[in-house]
This record gives sequence, structure tokens and C-alpha cells, in this order.
Amino acid sequence: MNNEAVFKKYKNVIFNSVNIEFWRCENFRVFNLLSIALLALSLFSCAGQRAPSYSLEQPPNRKIHHHTVSRGETLYAIAWRYNKDFNKLAQINGISKPYRIFPGQRLRLRGGPSSATLSKGGGKSKTETFTVSKTKKSLISARPAKKPLHSAQASVRWRWPVKGKLIGRFEAQNPLRKGIDIAGKKREAVYAAADGVVIYAGNALRGYGNLLIVKHNDQFLSAYAHNYRLIVDEGVSVKGGQHIAEMGSTGTSRDMLHFEIRRNGQPVNPLEYLP
Repeated sequence: MNNEAVFKKYKNVIFNSVNIEFWRCENFRVFNLLSIALLALSLFSCAGQRAPSYSLEQPPNRKIHHHTVSRGETLYAIAWRYNKDFNKLAQINGISKPYRIFPGQRLRLRGGPSSATLSKGGGKSKTETFTVSKTKKSLISARPAKKPLHSAQASVRWRWPVKGKLIGRFEAQNPLRKGIDIAGKKREAVYAAADGVVIYAGNALRGYGNLLIVKHNDQFLSAYAHNYRLIVDEGVSVKGGQHIAEMGSTGTSRDMLHFEIRRNGQPVNPLEYLP
């Protein structure tokens, strides 16, 4: 039987096999193309959705016991980040005024007072004796300290930092709602809510954008977040009603002021203090 006869005899079998294999290859290629397209579409949709600043949760301070200082950080900013009283944080780590810290320094976030800076050398027994005496002294003087706290609270004369529509309220049980949000226009003036000293001016705290923190006394701090521009620097004394920043949208999706009040390191409802 010659080649032509063989071809005619098995022609249908050959073409059927080729068609089946071609169909399998084409379907496999189409399936791969569809999978790649769906994957690209899902990645694009995720990348296009920017999380609002208030969804950026702060570090889980219940599980973190130490913090390593980064360049540009201050004790006040670290205390603010972990909802700690800066006085207590300084005491825990044996840091005295003006609370200087340095990059690479490891700070404890909880525990008792440190004796690291109380001792100026000498043996172990001297350090322990000095620490105990200081502790006894602080315990004796700590009991009648309630009246100054009330007077300190009364001495802060609060005022609204900006006029505008209230678009976000404080929620005590929500760690992402530590203050109030006030809508406004870009570069609108932001004013100090009370007399005090600027203890932080920067953008290193995640979710706050360009941020100012003002210390009013040893009990109260206030914060002004998402500013377009900061007018004052760290260490500057300000008066209530003084122009300190320009409203913006840094760290968030719209022009607004995020305003917080902290009492002994803990967020409180600003609406209970503002007139």
C-alpha cells in the first residue's frame, strides 16, 4: 500500500486527533489569559483604594513593652503614640527634664521608675539606697496632690481651634476615633486652643500628617493634625487663639483639622472641654 492510500485510509483519524489537541491548547491558553486579567484587575482595584487616615491603627501598645528611638523622635511624640503620660514615661526610664533622648535608645513603656539616671556612679548599694529614699519621698508627697490637678484643669481656658462643620466625633471605645474632625478649606487658619508650649512639630506620627502638639500644663496636651503648613516650631510658646498652622489634607483624603485633647496621656472628648 503506497503513501497516498495510507493517507486516505487514516485521514479522518489524523485530523480528529489534531483538532482535539488544538482545542485543548487553545482552551488552556484562554484560561491562562483570563486568570492573568482577573489577577491584574484585582491588584489595580486594591491599589486605587487609599485607606483614610483614621483607619491606620496605632501600634498595639498592650503587646509592646519597649520602643527603640528613631531619628527625629521626641519623648512627647513617643508618649503620644502609645497613649502614655509623658511624665510617667520619663519616670519609668529615669529621664529628667528637658527629656532628651537619642536614636537607638531603648525605652520601656511600662513598669516602675528606673534608677538608671539616679545614680552617679559608685557601688550597687548606693544606687539602691538612693532609689528607695527617692521613692519614699515621692510616696509621701504624692498623697495631697489632688487639688493641684483640679486647679490645673481650671487654668486651661479652651477655645475652638477652627470654625467649621463637625464631621467626626470622639468615641471612647474606638482607638481610631481619639478626637474630633472639623471640615474646612485648604490653608484655612488653625489656632491654638489654649496657652501652651509647642512640644512637637512634624510628620513622623503615622496617620496624623503634619502635626502640632501643644503642652498646656503637666496634665493637658492638645493636637492639631493633617495641616498643610506648620507656622510654629518646637519650643515656641503660644497663646490661645494664636495662628499656629494652615489646614490641609496631609495624611488623609480631604481638607480638615483633626483635633485631640489628652489628659494624663489618655484621649478625652474635646467637646466636653470646648466652649
